[in-house]
Amino acid sequence: MANTKASVSHHSMEGNIISDDDDAPAAPPVISTTPSRLVIFSACLVLLGAGGPLLLRVYFVHGGRRLWLSTFIQLSGWPLLLPPIICVLLFRRRSRREADDGRSSSIADQLLPWRLAGAIAVLGAFFGVACFVYSLGMQALPLSTSSLLLSTQLAFNAVFAFLFAGLRLTPFSANAVVLLIIGPAVLGVGPSSSSVKPAGESSRAYWTGFVETIAAAAMCGLVLPLVEAAMSRYGRRRRRDNRSYLTVMQIQATMGAAGSAVCLLGMAVTGDFRALPKEAAGFGLGETNYFLVFVFEAVSWQLFNLGIMGLIVCASSLLAGIMIAVLLPLSQVLAVVFLREKFDGTKGIALVLSLWGFVSYLYGEQRQEKEETG
Repeated sequence: MANTKASVSHHSMEGNIISDDDDAPAAPPVISTTPSRLVIFSACLVLLGAGGPLLLRVYFVHGGRRLWLSTFIQLSGWPLLLPPIICVLLFRRRSRREADDGRSSSIADQLLPWRLAGAIAVLGAFFGVACFVYSLGMQALPLSTSSLLLSTQLAFNAVFAFLFAGLRLTPFSANAVVLLIIGPAVLGVGPSSSSVKPAGESSRAYWTGFVETIAAAAMCGLVLPLVEAAMSRYGRRRRRDNRSYLTVMQIQATMGAAGSAVCLLGMAVTGDFRALPKEAAGFGLGETNYFLVFVFEAVSWQLFNLGIMGLIVCASSLLAGIMIAVLLPLSQVLAVVFLREKFDGTKGIALVLSLWGFVSYLYGEQRQEKEETG
């Protein structure tokens, strides 16, 4: 496996996507400390998708109880990618035909290699299960608490990236991993941990949700490096003049479709389709707002997921995990402002430790890049 550090420097500068041409040579590595426009664009998409967790919590707070349905909404936005994918494919086909003096250019040449598509589909199904476990935890925990716990995905990400994607742990990244583990631990065992449970919820339900959210973080931390490893194993880098966001959208659409299929199967087994009209009628914000919450939630999650996939393709899985951790302070603010959740001293300590870990990682990455380019 290629070293992740090299992957960050190479991918972020090239904005490279997987080659559709079996004979295309790998682009030469370029070392720079300036992120590419695709990386910046992907990071912005992640930030724009910050409302997804908030809307998911709104669904549960106001009477939503269908776990597979809520999971399906997290993944169901992938059809929004089909129009831009089709447009780009047709545009590229015409451009290549004109460049080749009218000779035919197949759209199939622009699609994902079949082995990569198969690997991504399997990971998408697994990611659907991870989203279901996340919904289980979100149902029992306040948004501010679940966000802190989900930040531990960065620690799992680092470990799995070391095992599957060749990540080198620096002292700063190791320090970040430790801090991101201590933060949620303080939240769980601190003296005020009993005060963060939602009203009317038992301690057993709270701790069950606590464990479920940690499990979801571990599964998410596993999926991201495996996507990077699948790209390294089954994909080829494009020529520099062929780089685009097309492969990012194809990968995300494939993962979303596979994950949605798993959710639809779960909904059929648990009777979510039959229960949908009754739940909509009894929703606390009204039936119309019930469906509006789903629409905006699906769009928010799609922006978030597309941004994360873009960071993996254009940079590395570890950077994608870092951006998920960046959403932590924003989720805290949204939970306090819109859901009136309490923000006590225990959460404050956990937040500071998590942010400390994030800053430590960024400082270490910047310092290492300067040493390598200096």
